[in-house]
Amino acid sequence: MITFKEKSEKTQKTVGTVMTVLLLCLAAAYFVLLIFGGKIFGEDSRIYRSINPFSGAGDYIKWIRILSYAFFFISIGYVIRVFISWISTFIKKGKAILNLLGSFIKYLSVIIFIFATLKVFNVDTATLLAGIGILSLIVGLGAQPLIEDIISGLFIVFENVFDVGDIIIVDGFRGTVCDIGIRTTRFEDTSGNFKIMNNSDLRTVINLTDHLTLVPCVVQIEYGESIERVEAVVKDHIEEIGKAIPDIVEGPFYKGVSELGASGVSLKFVARCEEANRFQVERDMNRQFKLLFDAHDINIPFTQVVIHQPTVFTEVNDADKRKSQELLESQRGNSAEASDNDYRA
Repeated sequence: MITFKEKSEKTQKTVGTVMTVLLLCLAAAYFVLLIFGGKIFGEDSRIYRSINPFSGAGDYIKWIRILSYAFFFISIGYVIRVFISWISTFIKKGKAILNLLGSFIKYLSVIIFIFATLKVFNVDTATLLAGIGILSLIVGLGAQPLIEDIISGLFIVFENVFDVGDIIIVDGFRGTVCDIGIRTTRFEDTSGNFKIMNNSDLRTVINLTDHLTLVPCVVQIEYGESIERVEAVVKDHIEEIGKAIPDIVEGPFYKGVSELGASGVSLKFVARCEEANRFQVERDMNRQFKLLFDAHDINIPFTQVVIHQPTVFTEVNDADKRKSQELLESQRGNSAEASDNDYRA
């Protein structure tokens, strides 16, 4: 059943699409008149002089000239922004710069339209620009936070602190950067929640995308189980687990006994992957090691009341001891080694 919210969003999307198509049709009709209007109405006709924004000589109809400016400057700005958006779909880095450029063009086209409209009413735009410059200086003294946001946004983009599509952590909020604007940055978490922050407030940012993420997997075994036998099983199958999880870039690697817990011995495994795949890799590793231990009768402890004879565990043999020692020696110097400060299980 379609909810009221979904129906409302669908209606808004439909209305927005219809309005966009209508405006594009009007803009297309305008440019057709601009190109062929001289032949249709005549080069010296008052209507064509009103339609043509580059016509400075002769009389023209003011409201048609204003509409002409609106269609010309805003349409050109819209086409450029669509082209920039299309380019951004083919690149991974640099999307923030293109988004910033698109925002700049949008505001610039509106400003040019306003000044062109004022010129229709014979307003001295040069004097107006000088007055706006002085006014901007006065307002700027009282709008320092806004200026700080703009400057911070430029530094974020040009110093490549993070880019659109990167996963970052800001003030404990982990999300994917959706948009870097002139004044604010918007990003979304895995639950679909959006957070919008002023660029000047993005002071402590952790970019998780510019390096591989360390993913831990801690599995417990019973105290009665032989660690050496388990390590021998792991040595024989750890590469198979890595192949079974395509999102893993490096690993998994066995790091040894991480804890002697209240009910079992904790064995630690780690792997490296892209940050976007972190949680899925963690779930897949838990599943694969559970299947592996089940297949070799390695019990994972859980709270229970023992009312029967203790489990008879499989004895370790010399081959298992040898494999266990080989696993420890091979993994000890592995490049994916992580210190306790990198991650604590």
